[in-house]
Amino acid sequence: MKIPKMILFDYGQTLVAERRFDGVKGTAAVLRHAVRNKYGLSAEQVRAKADEINQELGRFDPEKRHLNQIEIPNTMFTPYLYESMGIEIALTNAELDTVFWDAAAPGAATEGIEDFLKFLKNNGIRTGVISNICYDPSAVTARINRLLPENAFEFILASSNYIFRKPHRRIFDLALEKAGLRPDEVWYIGDQYECDVKGALNAGLFPVWYIGAIDLPYGEDRNVLTVTDWEALRQIIVADLQDSFL
Repeated sequence: MKIPKMILFDYGQTLVAERRFDGVKGTAAVLRHAVRNKYGLSAEQVRAKADEINQELGRFDPEKRHLNQIEIPNTMFTPYLYESMGIEIALTNAELDTVFWDAAAPGAATEGIEDFLKFLKNNGIRTGVISNICYDPSAVTARINRLLPENAFEFILASSNYIFRKPHRRIFDLALEKAGLRPDEVWYIGDQYECDVKGALNAGLFPVWYIGAIDLPYGEDRNVLTVTDWEALRQIIVADLQDSFL
């Protein structure tokens, strides 16, 4: 382990802790913007159809989602869902995703992350984001910037914009290309073992398993640096910074 030139972060349950997902609430919020609802369908009915399609596609299965390494973005999924049910929504893709997401899964910055990001910035350690996420990239960026307004992220890579989902190596390689760095110069921090830890390892990055807001543990690996809070990781980096000057 050596001090990284850059640290890349996962989004959900790493930078931001989201509440338990409620698709009916999200759908109800979207339907308030409907200019046509041919069959008078309720949020529960629309959500049932969404769940049916998601099951067919293999999206969001908590035990298998790491096996699905190609993203199906909402910009493809949502128009089919609503239009196939005779519903017209008077929102852009980004607006629709924002309305749905804010109602279905509001979030807050994980405890201590703002101070940790400031610490990295003050010590010249660059930062960025790689997220497996189906929402419109502009909606993702807007949420991160709203919840972490003082971030210095050089880029926010959303799988909805770049085809590949972690643990696929290509999305890590894209981040390295954007950063202009070698894999051994970069750390990756995330909460999901298969997607984040194994994905980073396979791409040559140094993984950190953050479990302070974890919702889907895949197992244990005592050979991986695991932290439950950002202050603990800051202390590790401080110690390494001090050692580097000895």
